[in-house]
Amino acid sequence: MSALAVAARESAAAAQFVTFRIGGQLFGLPILGVHEVFELERVARVPLSPPEIDGVLNLRGRIVTTIGMRSLLGFPARTATGERSLAIGVEFKGEFYGLVIDEVGEVMALDGARCEPVPSNLDRRWAEAVAGVYRLDEELMLIIDIERALGRVSAQIGR
Repeated sequence: MSALAVAARESAAAAQFVTFRIGGQLFGLPILGVHEVFELERVARVPLSPPEIDGVLNLRGRIVTTIGMRSLLGFPARTATGERSLAIGVEFKGEFYGLVIDEVGEVMALDGARCEPVPSNLDRRWAEAVAGVYRLDEELMLIIDIERALGRVSAQIGR
């Protein structure tokens, strides 16, 4: 097998993820779907929106809908005030969204073959948003499926 074929095969087998935490749980998003990580400032609430929608903001001239991942995944609301709020920018159906998270981690490259299916005993709200699970040395990393996670929210608002 040529060196080029080996390199192509290895890059296809490796998956890269932007990691983040919500309520202490480790999650990952495929890096190819992540546009940026940004700090939230001046989020305008949207009346009568589903609880998962924190609001909207203007990010360099682009309207961004912010999605509270704590609410989407069934975590209790954050109680600490004064902590900076971070969001991961993703695109879904031509719209730009900011997924509000507790903290951003690192970029992790993992063997795609090590990804396991969603466990049957996973909470329904998590199972509806997760594509798979990686067993790491000390914890599990749940991989968020943007299509499934944001599909639920967009269905509620009629998009």
